[in-house]
Amino acid sequence: MAKKQAWVHSSHPRSPSYLFFSVVALSFLSLIALLIYKMDNFASQTKTIVGHNLEPTPWHIFPRKNFTEESRHTRDYKIIQCSYLTCRYAASDGGAQPSEEKRRGLATPRSPPKCPNFFKFIYRDLEPWFKTRISLDRITQAKEHASFRIVIVQGKLFVDLYYACVQSRLMFTLWGILQLLKKYGGMVPDVDIMFDCMDKPSIDRNRIENGSLPLPLFRYCTTEAHLDIPFPDWSFWGWSEVNIQPWDEQFKGIKRGSQAQTWAKKISRAYWKGNPDVESPIRLDLMQCNDSNLWGTEIIRQNWTEEAKAGYEHSKLSNQCNHRYKIYAEGYAWSVSLKYILSCASLPLLISPQYEDFFSRGLVPKLNYWPVSSTNLCRSIKFAVDWGNANPSQAEAIGKRAQQLMESISMDRVYDYMFHLISQYAKLQDFKPVPPSSAQQVCEESLLCFADERQKELLKKSAVTAVSPTPPCTLIRRPNPKFFTIWAEQKQKIIDNVKEMENRTNAAR
Repeated sequence: MAKKQAWVHSSHPRSPSYLFFSVVALSFLSLIALLIYKMDNFASQTKTIVGHNLEPTPWHIFPRKNFTEESRHTRDYKIIQCSYLTCRYAASDGGAQPSEEKRRGLATPRSPPKCPNFFKFIYRDLEPWFKTRISLDRITQAKEHASFRIVIVQGKLFVDLYYACVQSRLMFTLWGILQLLKKYGGMVPDVDIMFDCMDKPSIDRNRIENGSLPLPLFRYCTTEAHLDIPFPDWSFWGWSEVNIQPWDEQFKGIKRGSQAQTWAKKISRAYWKGNPDVESPIRLDLMQCNDSNLWGTEIIRQNWTEEAKAGYEHSKLSNQCNHRYKIYAEGYAWSVSLKYILSCASLPLLISPQYEDFFSRGLVPKLNYWPVSSTNLCRSIKFAVDWGNANPSQAEAIGKRAQQLMESISMDRVYDYMFHLISQYAKLQDFKPVPPSSAQQVCEESLLCFADERQKELLKKSAVTAVSPTPPCTLIRRPNPKFFTIWAEQKQKIIDNVKEMENRTNAAR
């Protein structure tokens, strides 16, 4: 009997119990849950170029971006992959780089052209820092006005994010800088830039007069009363939200559209189409001028929501050059529409612009645009239309010169402006730029990783395909500071002369 019991007992040899496997499985699942929690927590603290975990700028409120169409885990994976892993992989997978000689454009006999005359304004924009220079402390203080910080070190781009930018402005702005680094590889200096992607300038020029050192801040526009440093806006590389193509392609389409009819066959009215509901008093006043018989105008309210539903068929810029006169009215601040209006070869009617972007310094009244007064706006537009219809050859010539100005501002010149502005700015910094610990590296692959299909299409269209065979255009030497005062006085004198002509005509009626 004892032997039988022993045999029965020995039929269950000692081995790990089911409890052990359960503990292991539970531990494994707990580890996975912990990793998911950690990843979710890490992703929820990561700020991205498309606006994850970023609040809108407090100085220009707009609706917070909504990312609910993605599941939480999909979003977390995308944030970590695009923000931290993509550029590392891309950097290790890069091909052979061109030689330093080739990068600097010295392997070709072609010499660069001279930069356009308005490039001189780079010196005026940076003039406040010529004596004081720019310290790291001043850069840091500018953060209170900035949406993000750009640091370029050894040709690599790093971005420190503070606030979200409306729509896709940040993505396309960074894309443009990446294309600059590719186009002029090895030439762009190390630099540290605070940038605000919203519209209205904020650095008051009076700070200098009051003895305060100015804060350096880049944005898309400035005014005479501000020190913000204008930089080419995002729409040069495309604008996915309103179906605008990259600049070179868009300009060619507009120019073709402008040639569809001769000047004599164009509609002899002043045309404007846009959105007046952007806190723009000028645009609201302009809506009151919509009377073709009384004022010689055709004013159309743009509904972007309906246009998006219709596939933007009624908003093609190439189809909006059928009028002899095109009106430019500033929006909340400046408007990207200026370059498209100037490209039509119609006589541009600019309503007392307050804001300047980088290329609008090349505008001269009666040479490549006609100044319209915001006072008695409708009458001022009518006077311009009547003058143009009475002087068709002169009006046509002004319109053609406006188009020629925009044709001269190819993407090559846009990149040249970016290069010279950044280079001159970098010379003024008295410290060695170092990316802050919170900054992320950004590369083409990481931008494309975050981009939706429409954005990818535009980004790839606007990509620089090769290192430039020539250096940037040759920057004109720094002019005498009086040059800018004289320039402004001469422009104002022409505007005053036009106003006098207008007043005499109205008095005689």
